[in-house]
Amino acid sequence: MDCIPRISRAQVFDALSSMANISGYRAVVEAANHFTRFFAGQITAAGKVPPAKVLVIGGGVAGLAAIGQARNMGAIVRAFDTRSAVKEQVESLGAEFLEINIKEEGSTAGGYSKEMSKEFIDAEMALFAKQAKDVDIIITTALIPGRKAPVLILKEHVDSMKPGSVIVDLAAETGGNVATTRPGEVYIYNEVTHVGLTDLASRLPTQSSTLYANNISKFLLSIGTKDHFHINTEDDVVRGSLVLEGGQLVWPPKNPVVVSPPPPPAPKKSDKVTAVVPEDYFKSTMQNALVYTGGLSSLVALGTISPNPQFTQMTATLALSTIAGYHTVWGVTPALHSPLMSVTNAISGITAVGGLLLMGGGYYPTNTVQALAASAAFISFINVYGGFLVTKRMLDMFKRPTDPPEHNYLYGIPGAVFLGGYGY
Repeated sequence: MDCIPRISRAQVFDALSSMANISGYRAVVEAANHFTRFFAGQITAAGKVPPAKVLVIGGGVAGLAAIGQARNMGAIVRAFDTRSAVKEQVESLGAEFLEINIKEEGSTAGGYSKEMSKEFIDAEMALFAKQAKDVDIIITTALIPGRKAPVLILKEHVDSMKPGSVIVDLAAETGGNVATTRPGEVYIYNEVTHVGLTDLASRLPTQSSTLYANNISKFLLSIGTKDHFHINTEDDVVRGSLVLEGGQLVWPPKNPVVVSPPPPPAPKKSDKVTAVVPEDYFKSTMQNALVYTGGLSSLVALGTISPNPQFTQMTATLALSTIAGYHTVWGVTPALHSPLMSVTNAISGITAVGGLLLMGGGYYPTNTVQALAASAAFISFINVYGGFLVTKRMLDMFKRPTDPPEHNYLYGIPGAVFLGGYGY
């Protein structure tokens, strides 16, 4: 079963992933058992309790299971892996993916990790040294196929951890990722509990048996066809797991299935490279100053040729209100335009009232002033209607499906009756 190639079709037969999933879950349970504080933060009458901080090294099946369980228990989880493809999976579980400045891909054929360069390892050790001083629990899952587990947490890292911290080394069976791990033992070193158990999957016997039974039964049922069971050596999954046939050793296969790791995402390249020109703030400020100079000069010239001071005052008021309105609207973030239109109902109402006062009270305008007033009132009422429409749509976004229906349009009846009686 452990010779089944790691391809997409064989995921349902992958017993290693099933057992690793259980080990990752159990690692968090063991850590919580030996940890002397809450995992989740609490605010009580006795004071505030901060959440536990968990560092998971390795983003394989076991590492992802540990991340998910620790997050479910309310801890702050950080994770590290040499494979860039793991970042998205880690972040989807709500954990923080730690990175270093050196860009080096750690994936190999089959999705496993490879041994990294000395520069990468040095940067990695510096990261772990910093994290060891801050986190409460460290869970390591890093393995290299066919080789001793890499030592990632050194003795000085353990010495810098806070008293009461816990380390769970899932790689203890192959030597361990922690320099102070004792395979198969649980002991305390420098007030830090070390869990080096190598049988975590068997500590959940019912679950382990269930998953393994599913793996092997589905594998056996996939061999051959529905009515004819036979060994098909052309099947990559069957050939990869075939050890003896007719008393002859036929493993390993001559042409093993090689699964290439997914390539890292290529950086987006633009068709045209545009040089970034720094903005000339002096030039832009000078342009604005010249515009204001021209406007004020025009206002002075208009006052010089105006027939009376009242005309000059009205013109100045119109010009200043235009400038204020321009900056009020264009200075607002686009995301706030809907609330802005709702607020402008009040301003539009003022202009509508002003237009009504200048219309003269007749059925139709008799001079230029009344015509302009009627036009202003008409345009203002269009803006008022649009403002109410936008306000309704904005408020509908906050309605819940369980809210009672609203029929606010019925309030138009008393308004229509009042206007009809007033006109009569």
